[in-house]
Amino acid sequence: MPTTMQPAMPIAMKTRKLGPFTVANIGLGCMSMSHAYGKPDKASAIATLHRALDVGYNFLDTAALYGFGANENLLGEVLHERRDEFVLASKCGLFKNSAGEREINGRPEVIKQTCEDSLNRLKTDVIDLYYLHRVDPNVPVEDSIGALSELVAEGKIKTIGLSEVSAQTLKRAHAVHPITALQSEYSLWTRNPEGAVLETCKQLGVAFVAFSPLARGFLTGHVRDMNLLQTSDLRHSMPRFLGDNFSANLQLLESYSAIATANRCSPAQLALAWLLNKDEIIIPIPGTQHGDYAVENAGASHIQLSDATMVSLEQLINVDSVQGERYNASMLATMET
Repeated sequence: MPTTMQPAMPIAMKTRKLGPFTVANIGLGCMSMSHAYGKPDKASAIATLHRALDVGYNFLDTAALYGFGANENLLGEVLHERRDEFVLASKCGLFKNSAGEREINGRPEVIKQTCEDSLNRLKTDVIDLYYLHRVDPNVPVEDSIGALSELVAEGKIKTIGLSEVSAQTLKRAHAVHPITALQSEYSLWTRNPEGAVLETCKQLGVAFVAFSPLARGFLTGHVRDMNLLQTSDLRHSMPRFLGDNFSANLQLLESYSAIATANRCSPAQLALAWLLNKDEIIIPIPGTQHGDYAVENAGASHIQLSDATMVSLEQLINVDSVQGERYNASMLATMET
C-alpha cells in the first residue's frame, strides 16, 4: 500500500524531446484514474494529479476511451487552471458507438467530432499531442491522418501521434503529415516494438511513448495475488495474470527484486530506468492513482544502469521467459504491434 502522503517537493527530472515540446523524461499516464483497474477513487486521483504537477511531471496522457470520456472530464475539471504547466496528450479513433459499445472508428468526420468533444471535456482550446488510438481497418490511415492534419491547420491540435501501429503504417502516416510520437506498450515483459518500430521512429525523428512500462503493476512487485484485485480489474482478462502463466511469471520477481536492491532503487524505478537507458527517444508514461507512487516513479529519472545490469535484466525477463500473451485474442486483433 502507498505510504502516507508527504508534502510535494519538486524533483529535477531530466528532459527529452517530444516533437516541438521539451518534457520530463517520465510522463504520467492517467487512464487508471478512471478506467481499467477497479473502481476509481476520484479524491485520490485529484490529489495525485496536483501532486504530480507539483513534483515536476509536465506530460500527461489521456484518451476519449478512458472511462468513455470520464478521464478527460477529470483532467478538465481538476487541471484547467493549471493548463499552461503541462503538455497534454489525448487520443481519438477508439470510443463508444451509438449502442454504447467500444468501437474503432477512424473516419474523418468521427475524428473531428471526437476532437470537439474532447476539447470540451478537457476545458482547453487546444490539445498538444493528439493520437489516432487505433488504426481503423476499414479506413486508409492516410484518410485518418488527413483529418488530423486539418485539425492542426485549424489550431485545435498541435501535433499528431499514432498508437500500436507497425513501422510500415508509421511510414505511410508520416508521408501525409509529420508524426510527433508513436505510443505502444513497451516494458521488460512486452518487447514487441523492438526492431522495426523503434528503428523507424529513430529514422523519422519520432518520439516513442511507452505505456504500461511497469507491466501493469507486475514489475512493481505489488501484484502477487490476483484474488486481491477487484473483479472489474482489466488484468483478470489478461493471460499473463492468469493460472499457470501467472504462477510462472511470479518466479521472475525474486531475481528481479535482487537486481533492484543491488542498484539501490525500487523495482518500479528499475523498470523505468531500463526503458530510459534503452534509448533517448523513449518516454515512459507509468500510470497510478496514488501520489506516493507517482513520486517514486519520478525518482527513476536520473538512474543510470550499467551495461551488465541491462544485460542481466534482459536475460531474466524476455519474450521467452514471460508466459502468456499480453492481451486476449480479441484485443490483440486490434493492434499491429
